[in-house]
Amino acid sequence: MDKEIAKYIDHTLLSPNATKAEIKKLCDEAKEHGFYSVCVNPYQVRFAARELSSSDVAVACVVGFPLGANLPDIKIAEAQRAIAEGAEEIDLVINIGALKDGEIDYVTDEIKAIVKIAGDRPVKVIIECDLLTDEEKVAAAQACVKANAAMVKTSTGFVKDGKGATVEDIALIKKTIAGSKLGIKASAGIRDYDKTKALIDAGATRIGTSAGVAIVGRKEPAKAAY
Repeated sequence: MDKEIAKYIDHTLLSPNATKAEIKKLCDEAKEHGFYSVCVNPYQVRFAARELSSSDVAVACVVGFPLGANLPDIKIAEAQRAIAEGAEEIDLVINIGALKDGEIDYVTDEIKAIVKIAGDRPVKVIIECDLLTDEEKVAAAQACVKANAAMVKTSTGFVKDGKGATVEDIALIKKTIAGSKLGIKASAGIRDYDKTKALIDAGATRIGTSAGVAIVGRKEPAKAAY
């Protein structure tokens, strides 16, 4: 097992039909392999937090997922509830349409609001690279810096026929945020060790994947998943 790679991984299960048995397996695997966190939907936060209470594995929760089109007060309430349920990190989907309309202040203010609610809990901002031009990716990353987010995250994994995380996008984001404290989470379409290593070498500081067990074991994943 590659213990160094394991420390980068947010072990992820965001399927709409995920059961408690599957979340328990996710948590057990995260503990066994030393993953950084598990990333789950709001409904599963309390259960995951209980399963991981005696471990060092963090619980991350998505907010505004997967479309990002909720109004800011709804996202704020969702983040507040997730934190109350035990979330230690928040993965926030930005309003992608607002970004594409050039409403950068709206996007930045929304991120700031969630960062304020989260306090010392890291906020990872999902910008959905598959739907953006390079110029929009740059603008989104700059908004994350301005809003004092912890990380910019490439993808939800829910874009049909999307490429997910790419080395090119990681390199572009790294160049954009140079000199800041912002980290980069590569997510979606990460299924094997070689791609994981390439993304880390390009600048990713966290990896979101459902194939973490296969990646650290350098094996083929059992099935395609987020």
